[in-house]
Formats: sequence, C-alpha cells, structure tokens
Amino acid sequence: MNERVDAYQDRLHFAATERNRDAIAAVLSKALPSDGRVLELASGSGEHAVAFQKLFPKLIWHTSDIDPMHLRSINAWIHFEQLEQTMPPPLKIDVKARPWQLPDGLTDQLCGVICINMIHISPWNCCESLVQEAAQLLGNSAPLILYGPYKRNGLHTSESNARFDDYLRTQDPSWGVRELEDVERLGVTVGLLLNEVIEMPANNLSLIFTPRQS
Repeated sequence: MNERVDAYQDRLHFAATERNRDAIAAVLSKALPSDGRVLELASGSGEHAVAFQKLFPKLIWHTSDIDPMHLRSINAWIHFEQLEQTMPPPLKIDVKARPWQLPDGLTDQLCGVICINMIHISPWNCCESLVQEAAQLLGNSAPLILYGPYKRNGLHTSESNARFDDYLRTQDPSWGVRELEDVERLGVTVGLLLNEVIEMPANNLSLIFTPRQS
C-alpha cells in the first residue's frame, strides 16, 4: 500500500486541464468512433487521458510523452484511477523521431490521434512531424484532432492570445501561437483535410482533420 501511495505522489496537476476537459470531451464524443484505440501525443500530466478513458470506456487510450516527469505522472494517474486493467502504460515518443515506435495492436486498431496544447510550445518541426506521421498511421476515416490557440488570417483571435504568444516567444523563439492556415496547408500536403474548426472556451480551437478520400 505504501508503494502505491508513494507512486501517487508523482501525479502532476495542470490547471488548464480542469478548465478545458469537459469542452474537449464534447468534441471527442462527436469526432471519435465508439470503439478502437486512440493515440494521444504529448499527454503531459495524464489528467486528460484518464478522464477520457473513463468517459469513453469502449476506447483504449494510449498516452505518450517524451518528458520523464510526465511519463511518471501519467503512470501515477492511471494507478490512482485504478485503470491499470484498461489503459496501457504510457509510450515514450518524441514526435520528431519518425516513424514512431508503436505496439502492433495500437497500429492495427488506431481510430484517432489527438494532441492537446503541444504545437505552440514546441518548434514548428514538431508540428510537421506530428501531422506527417499521423497521416501515415490513420485509416480512411480516423481523425487527427488538434486543440490549442491559433491565429486566423494572420491575426490573433484575442488580446490574451497575443500576450500569450509574446510570452511563449520570450521562453523560446521557436515557440509561438501558430497560423491556422499554415497547419491546414501542412495537412493538405500529406493528404489530410481540415473538416471542422470548432471554437472552444478561452479563445482556443479544436481542429478536426480526416484523410482525403482517394
């Protein structure tokens, strides 16, 4: 019991997760099929993942991250929520290292790829790799779902997003709020069409891409 309690101490708490979890879940309930396997890139603390696993019990939620602290937190949340029999351990994935090393069962049954709040806090080549690899993995109708802040037509959608963009670039010049149109063009180059743009709370957007039908 003490070992289990000690493991719980690795859980991280991200304030944004509680704020946006329900809104993202509403998008996922319409965009994802009822069963299959979902791959989440850059799962962070793991709080989103365990919440979505409980909300969508017929799906199997595969988490991933590159940060060892995040990987420990994901594992701790899975144990804390007693989801060990349902959720696999997190995968260590660097989105830039293609092809991603995925278990066969996940690749064969993949029904969606999701990434929440990553592409603005990583270099642009991470977004490129994410979209390119997702396009290789997804089946005929499985979606790629991206969530976060975006510019539209070259403009920020709010003053708060503009300030956030400035802050990000002071942390790392390669970071920053991305142009929605740039991400859309990137998708087109690898056969993904932006089917839906959904306005979300706090000036964020959910982007739903699906493979272009040949």
